[in-house]
Amino acid sequence: MLVNTENMIPISEANQNFSKIAKIVDKDKSVVIMKNNKPKYILLDFEEFIKAAISDEEQLSAIADRILESNLEAFRELAK
Repeated sequence: MLVNTENMIPISEANQNFSKIAKIVDKDKSVVIMKNNKPKYILLDFEEFIKAAISDEEQLSAIADRILESNLEAFRELAK
């Protein structure tokens, strides 16, 4: 998932003006919230979150398929 580093907001601003932060997320899909001048939280558009979750699942599936394929003979032996 790519995060727009242009949208880094201090936690004090996020706390004082959440509706402004929500509008930025509506426009740019994410905001990084800084705490003690370090990135601490990400506010993410829900649809972007779902896309990232699905992508992670697909990656896991691809890894599992690759492991299974590369060790297929061993798995067949174990299944006997």
